[in-house]
Amino acid sequence: MSNYDRDVIVIGGGPAGSTVARYAAANGADVLVIDGRDPIGTPLQCGELVPTNDEMRRLCPDVPDMDDLFQTPPSAISRHSDKMHLVPPSGKPLKFDFDGYVLNRVAHDEFLVEMAKKSGASYMVNSRVEKVENDTVYLKNGETLTARIIVDAGGHNGPIRRDYWNEKSVKIPVKFVLMEGDFGEAVELHFGSMAPGGYAWMFPKQSGANIGLGIQRSFAKGKTLNQYTDEFTSKYDGEVTFNGAGSLPMSGTIKKFVRGNYMLVGDSAGMVLPSNGAGITIAMIGGRIAGKVISQHLQDGTPLENYEKIWKKQMGKVMRNSKRSFKVGSLLFRLPDWLLNLMFNRLTKGIIWRAVTCRRMFWVIYQRNT
Repeated sequence: MSNYDRDVIVIGGGPAGSTVARYAAANGADVLVIDGRDPIGTPLQCGELVPTNDEMRRLCPDVPDMDDLFQTPPSAISRHSDKMHLVPPSGKPLKFDFDGYVLNRVAHDEFLVEMAKKSGASYMVNSRVEKVENDTVYLKNGETLTARIIVDAGGHNGPIRRDYWNEKSVKIPVKFVLMEGDFGEAVELHFGSMAPGGYAWMFPKQSGANIGLGIQRSFAKGKTLNQYTDEFTSKYDGEVTFNGAGSLPMSGTIKKFVRGNYMLVGDSAGMVLPSNGAGITIAMIGGRIAGKVISQHLQDGTPLENYEKIWKKQMGKVMRNSKRSFKVGSLLFRLPDWLLNLMFNRLTKGIIWRAVTCRRMFWVIYQRNT
């Protein structure tokens, strides 16, 4: 007879948490996901762009079985876009082929919850975690629950990340709006003084767009995030139907994801690509690895640390390149807009695209020297 209420408790039911739950439960683990929201996915907190499965295979070539992991239903896709424009302050874009979906994020997250439930996971919504001590999760309503393994998928302010990991990461605050109107078909990323240290975006949806930006506060010259957001969104013509905000960890993954019977996944582990802000699919890659390792651990004692090893094998190279590009980008985006305009040209087009898509920026140079 087990002394635990559950095999696994996952704190946070977003893409990372629901994916952990889906893969752990599919192999027989008794999994409970706790989330403060109801429904999960609300309120919207991000830009809603994900690459298609084919694009993911190009971006993350060491990740297996993409089609098993990413089963995005048509109901969760607002628009399929095949173009990305990288726009300097001049407004003259560099145009690239990019295969992506702009999501209906709430529908997407609800679908991931349903997949986890079909695998056997259960959910406790509208319930907030106060703290975690040893194998006990303390809820704000006074209830307690115990588990063999506790996973923090509650973002970079999650209770385990907050109390048991002291590694700092750069957090970029983001603000965005949903706006009605017709904004074409190309996804746009804007760089320059309109979003110092970060970038602005316009992601066209079926009717309207998700428009917003993120900044590094240390780069902001006496202006607030609200001011930057208002200035950027006012360039677009349409009625604002929703205002949202959030923040992204932009230092890349932290050094360790496992400590005893605690595990971090998604934003809490820094699973966001710093060079482009991609987090949804990256969190799900981490979630699948964690879920599978958890089920193996419960069956035969496989070390939970295998999660870190498999992550490095599948995503280590991509994350390293992305961190490098973000560091270079942070230096470049301190430059005045006129200089940035000069740097966005046909000669640098390939280098810029390699940086955004997390590949070695100067591959051509390396090749010539070998």
